Amino acid sequence: MAVVAILWRIWRSRNWVVFEGKQLDFPALMRQYNQQYEEWVGLPVDRGPRSTVSPPPHPSLGGEGRMVCMWDGATRMGSHSAGGFVVLSPTKVIQVAEGLQFPGIDDPLVAEVLVLRDAIMWCRARGIVEVCFEGDAKVVIDKINQADASDSRIGAILAEIIHHLADCSGFSIRFVGRGSNRVAHLVARKALSLYPTASRFFDFQAWLCSRM
Repeated sequence: MAVVAILWRIWRSRNWVVFEGKQLDFPALMRQYNQQYEEWVGLPVDRGPRSTVSPPPHPSLGGEGRMVCMWDGATRMGSHSAGGFVVLSPTKVIQVAEGLQFPGIDDPLVAEVLVLRDAIMWCRARGIVEVCFEGDAKVVIDKINQADASDSRIGAILAEIIHHLADCSGFSIRFVGRGSNRVAHLVARKALSLYPTASRFFDFQAWLCSRM
C-alpha cells in the first residue's frame, strides 16, 4: 500500500508539472503521500455489499461479443474536473460505473483524455480485450483516430491512448452524441458534485442503476 500511495502521488505531481506548469515541490509531495497512505490504511476491511443492488458479473464474463465503455468528462472552471466511465455488456447491461476526480485541473480537454486513458487502462488491467470506447468529445476522438498526438496540452496522454489502442486489436473508439452518452455524463457530473469528497467511497453503479 505504501508503494502504491507514493507512486500515485508521483503521478499526480507529474500531471501538475506537465499540465499546469507548476514546479515540483518534494516536501509537499511527501505530505500528500503521508495523507494518502493514512487514508488508505484507515479504509474498512469489510468488503460486503454496500447497497441493495446485486453486484454484476465480472465484465470479462459478460458473454460473447464486444463490450462497450462509455466515457465523459466534466469541469468546474477555475476549480477542478471529474469524469466517469460505464462498462456495458454486449447486451447493454451495466457492468461497472466508475467516477474519477482530477483536483486542480480545469481544462475540459484534459479531463476528457484523462478519463478515456483511465478507462482503457481499467479494461486492460482486467483482461477485457474486446471493447468499443464511445464518447462525445469529437475533437479528442478525431485526434486519436488520426494518430495525432501533437497537441501541446494533451499530447502526452493522447500518445498513451494511441499506443494502447494500437496494442490491443480488440479496442476501438467512436464518437456518439451527448444523448447516446447519457450514462457516462451522469456519472461524470455526479463525481464533479462530490468534490472534494473522495469519489472512491461512493457507489456509482448503485446510484446510476437507481437513476435508470
